[in-house]
Amino acid sequence: MAFDAFALILTMLGLGMLFARLRALPETSAEVLNRVVLYVCLPAAVLTYVPRLHLDASLIGLMATPWLLMLASWALVSLATRVCGFARDVHAVLLICVTLANSSFIGYPMVRALLGDAALPYAVVYDQFGTFLLLSTFGLYVIARYSGDTPPTAAQVLARIARFPPLWALLFALLLMPEQPPSWIGNGLKQLADAMLPLVMLAVGLSIRLRLSREELTPLGIGLALKLLVMPALAVPISWLLGLQGTMLQVNVLESAMPTMITAAALAISHRLAPRLAAAMVGYGILLSLVTLPAWVAVLQQPA
Repeated sequence: MAFDAFALILTMLGLGMLFARLRALPETSAEVLNRVVLYVCLPAAVLTYVPRLHLDASLIGLMATPWLLMLASWALVSLATRVCGFARDVHAVLLICVTLANSSFIGYPMVRALLGDAALPYAVVYDQFGTFLLLSTFGLYVIARYSGDTPPTAAQVLARIARFPPLWALLFALLLMPEQPPSWIGNGLKQLADAMLPLVMLAVGLSIRLRLSREELTPLGIGLALKLLVMPALAVPISWLLGLQGTMLQVNVLESAMPTMITAAALAISHRLAPRLAAAMVGYGILLSLVTLPAWVAVLQQPA
C-alpha cells in the first residue's frame, strides 16, 4: 500500500505542478479542490474510520501530544528568534508553521498508507482534538497578535470551531454512526475518503511555491528542521510518558512529523506575515516529508 500511495502522491504532485506551469486550470482550482476535501472527503474519512474506534483513557495521550509540542515549539522558535534576530513576522510564521501539522489533508492518507487502515482512527483523534483545536485557538491568537488585528474572542473561536465540517462528522460518528453501516453507505463513504489523497496532492502541486530569497533560507532551514525532525523526536518520549504503545505510539509520532498545515500558512499569507517563508515551509516541507515520513516509520518499527 505504501509504494502505491507514494507513486500516486508523486504523480498527482507532478501533474499539479505541470498544470500550474502550463496554466491549464483556473487560478482558483487549488482552493476549490481543498474545499472539496474539507467538505466531502474529510468528513467521509471520519465517518468511515472513527466508528471503529473504541474510546478509552489511552486516547488522552493522542489528544495531549499536539498541545505539549505547541509549548515546545513556542520555546524553541523563541530561542531561534533571539539567537538569529528574526523579524517579528518571521517569528510569527515559524510559530504557527512549526506548531500546526498537516495532520488531516496529508496526515490521514499518509498514516493509512504507511501504517494501515487500523491506524487511521487514531490519526483522527490526534487531528480533531489536537491540531484542529490548536488552529482555532493558538493559530488565531498568533495571527491576531503579530498582524495587528484584535485578538479573537472566545465566541469567535467557538464559532470557527462550529463551522468546521469534519467536527460535525466526528460527533455523528461517535454518537450515531454504526461500526458496520449498510454496505452501500460504507462503500460510498470509503470511495469518497479514498479520493482525498489524489485531490490533496493535485491541489498542493497547483499551489506549491519553492522560490525564496537568500535571507529567508536560515529561518526556512530552522523551521523545517524543527517541524520534520525535532517535533517527532520529542513526540517519542512524550508518547512513552503518556503510556502510548504499539500503533497508537506510531501514529502519535508520525502525525507529529507531518509537514506544515496548508491552512496555517494560508492564514499567515493572507495577513502578510512573511508570505514567501510561509509558502516555502509548506512546499519544501511536503517534498522533504516524502523522505522523512517513511524514515520515521522505519525507526518506529525497529525491534526494541
